[in-house]
Amino acid sequence: MLKNVGTETMEKRVIVILENAHLETVKVGEKFQLLNPCDHSNILEKNGRDPESCRPDITHLCLLTLFDSPLNRASMLQVYVRTINNILIEFNPETRIPRTFKRFAGLMVQLLHKMSIKDENGHKLIKVIKNDIEAHLPREARKIGVSPEFELMKNTKELVPEGENPIVIVLGSQEKLKYVNENYSLSNYPLTDYSSCSMICSTFEEAWGIL
Repeated sequence: MLKNVGTETMEKRVIVILENAHLETVKVGEKFQLLNPCDHSNILEKNGRDPESCRPDITHLCLLTLFDSPLNRASMLQVYVRTINNILIEFNPETRIPRTFKRFAGLMVQLLHKMSIKDENGHKLIKVIKNDIEAHLPREARKIGVSPEFELMKNTKELVPEGENPIVIVLGSQEKLKYVNENYSLSNYPLTDYSSCSMICSTFEEAWGIL
């Protein structure tokens, strides 16, 4: 079942938050679909939307990277996603992210309309939760924003906290968020969010001896 760590729990883990995720549904005929530039270019053009403002495939790649990682398999990763429409989603670490975008899109449409995805035993694997991200995070954990837009740079190894404390890492926002304490770029190059996810997982796996 989905573990509710609460705001007082300070066990060692990485909490990744994907902000501004492009997860929107659109009605096409009698069915809802996940809005994306490949299938709905005419809808985006009609509404004056830049195709780059609608990239659910990036969220899909990030989630595949995170959930496939040894860090997640070792139960030391927790993932939240907040959409551009301010819908906050919590993922059970045991969630299996669909390998193809088509199946992922169908799953996200189901989630956004039914508010949760359950396994065969009725346990919630993915669920929409109250949009107050700070209420779901350990109060004393470092909260770090990561974006190529930020001026200060850190090697990912410098993000690993000492001791057994958790750390919160926020990706997807090019602006400094109120609940984030520190903001860094991880490279001299403009990394994609899924590349950053891979770097973060690899760094913490090495630091914590996860093979």
